[in-house]
Amino acid sequence: MSNHTDGGWLKGFFPRGLYGRAALILFLPVVVVTLVVSVMFLQRHFEGVTRQMTTSMARELAFVAARIDRAGGQRDAGREIAVPLDVTIGEPTGNQAGDSRLFYDFSGRVVIEVLRETLGNIRAIDLASDDKRVVLTIDGAAGPYTLAFDRRRVSASNPHQLLVLMVFTSFLMTGIATVFLRNQLRPIRRLAEAAEDYGKGRIVPYRPSGASEVRSAGTAFLDMRNRLERQNEQRKMMLSGISHDLRTPLTRLRLGLSMMSPDMPPDDEDLRAMEADIAEMNRMVDAFLDYARDDAQESSPQPVRVADFVDGVVADAQRAGQQVSLRSLDGDVAGRATFRADMLRRALDNLLGNAARYGTRAELDATLGPRSLRIGIEDDGPGIPDDSLDAAMRPFTRLDPARGRNSGGGAGLGLAIAADVARAHGGQLRLGRGQRLGGLRAEIVIPR
Repeated sequence: MSNHTDGGWLKGFFPRGLYGRAALILFLPVVVVTLVVSVMFLQRHFEGVTRQMTTSMARELAFVAARIDRAGGQRDAGREIAVPLDVTIGEPTGNQAGDSRLFYDFSGRVVIEVLRETLGNIRAIDLASDDKRVVLTIDGAAGPYTLAFDRRRVSASNPHQLLVLMVFTSFLMTGIATVFLRNQLRPIRRLAEAAEDYGKGRIVPYRPSGASEVRSAGTAFLDMRNRLERQNEQRKMMLSGISHDLRTPLTRLRLGLSMMSPDMPPDDEDLRAMEADIAEMNRMVDAFLDYARDDAQESSPQPVRVADFVDGVVADAQRAGQQVSLRSLDGDVAGRATFRADMLRRALDNLLGNAARYGTRAELDATLGPRSLRIGIEDDGPGIPDDSLDAAMRPFTRLDPARGRNSGGGAGLGLAIAADVARAHGGQLRLGRGQRLGGLRAEIVIPR
């Protein structure tokens, strides 16, 4: 349990996208190695070299200071050996209380430490007045005096060059790696976009590219898309034949009944039963064709103003005699969403038809968010039990115990058609119990 919790806690710090994760895998080792090398090299190499050089220089300074002390503080005696050693003896100037160095002079700390450990009677060490010189103020027998020498004699020259070179090289290689990484991930992003668009019912041009594995995945996606399109085309052709084959005998039956009706009593039960059967068969054929109709008849999804679309759906239902009202329109009321208007209208008509069939009135509400469009329809009918919601969206499923057949009924395809339309747009159909009217609430949620 703890491992799972820890893993979930760590996931919040990692990028969610493929590009971010690949960049993290690529750049994190470079940054870590650069930092480790910088710290270890500076601490071990530069600090060690500075300590060795300062120790050697301290011995020379001690030799000069000892000569001056033996001469009773006469500095001219010390200059005889100070000049060959390139050490300058002078008078102290300014405030010589305490040591001073620049804040970024990391090796200066080591220089001051070694000099104070090796030499005695040091009053002050100045590394800040001139960053190229080291000035020591020493308390001698005849008063304080200074010993100055070149800074290069106690620390490595231009130690920042290594850092600059390392940082510049790291940035250069990071830039090259970023370009290479973007080129490698672009085909994956294009494949993901093409698959996402196809899931929303949009067919966009796509050509496999990139590494061999990405090309294989892209080719497999194209093959799958082509097979699905061929199956849809075959289904459309088959349904055209079924429509012709079924409607022709139904027309002959209806014509035969019309010719028989003058010779039969108007209240003949057999005649009314046959007419009812023919009407029922017509409704079933129409429902089946609506359910299996291919969306290739329509153009690609277009941006539609949601407020106008919802108002049109409600107005059409009201003209058809249904008790439908628009309850609310939330979110970006003047915004647009991209969808197939005819398909979505057909799905909403089916939901409103179910609401009118199994209830007395229905309410429609819509919410246009930044990423999705939600349209809900709620009725005051008997509703559907929770354990039957999944079965209700299957084609040709009738839930008579839950939803009475009080208006002639149908073929059990209304919810199935709405679910198919939602899936064709990359969304889903949600069913549940209404909170306001107490009947069935159906929501179609599609990406914006």
